[in-house]
Amino acid sequence: MRNPHNEPLGSDSSDARASGASGSERRCILTGETGGRDDLVRLAISPEGLVLPDAHAKAPGRGAWLGTSRAGLEEAMAGGKLKGALARAFKGAPLEIPAELPDMIEKALIKALTDRLGLEMRAGRVVLGSDRITNEARSGAIAALYHASDASEDGCRKLDQAFRVGLDAEGSGIVGDRLPLDRLALSVALGRENVVHLALADRKSAERVAVPLGRLQTYMGAATAAKNGGQGKAIGADPEAAAICDLKE
Repeated sequence: MRNPHNEPLGSDSSDARASGASGSERRCILTGETGGRDDLVRLAISPEGLVLPDAHAKAPGRGAWLGTSRAGLEEAMAGGKLKGALARAFKGAPLEIPAELPDMIEKALIKALTDRLGLEMRAGRVVLGSDRITNEARSGAIAALYHASDASEDGCRKLDQAFRVGLDAEGSGIVGDRLPLDRLALSVALGRENVVHLALADRKSAERVAVPLGRLQTYMGAATAAKNGGQGKAIGADPEAAAICDLKE
């Protein structure tokens, strides 16, 4: 199943409106487009003026929101557009933009997603193993289905079909969400070997995972690709190891 969509984020001079319908939207400081706060990336500044990623969007004080991909951010940094946009967002406060900011954001977003998956795993809400996922999906006991970025098309297709049966939605085209993480990254996050597919039985769990996942997909330019065959950039990809693991899928 595709993850529940969350509202986009945008740049606001203040985050005081974070609650309520009007406060759920933010404006991207680079594109000017608005969206729900759970889809975009928030930047904050340290007391020393260092611009840092706020992957959970919970840091106190003023924030600036990014609704663009990493490639868009790097282009804005190279052209000086980010510096001007941040100066406006933070009302002229002294700022230091780290050259490695794109990497810092990516790492923070990956950690936010893998930490959340790990929490759901420890709480017993993650379903692993193709056979178990198939059985529970067909019985309608699955709220969300995910595939590693390097999962085989055949494996995904079989689980997607079982998922649609359980939803009584055959012919609808509903598919599992192709994650921007490969099987090695997922295995590390969940503490299990060769995690290629996973599912969540609890809808609340799916909603919690959807927030960090949506932010990472947006930033990696994979928000659309993840729902259409997984052509966005994968995190932690190791083609040689993946080829070996294909024998076990």
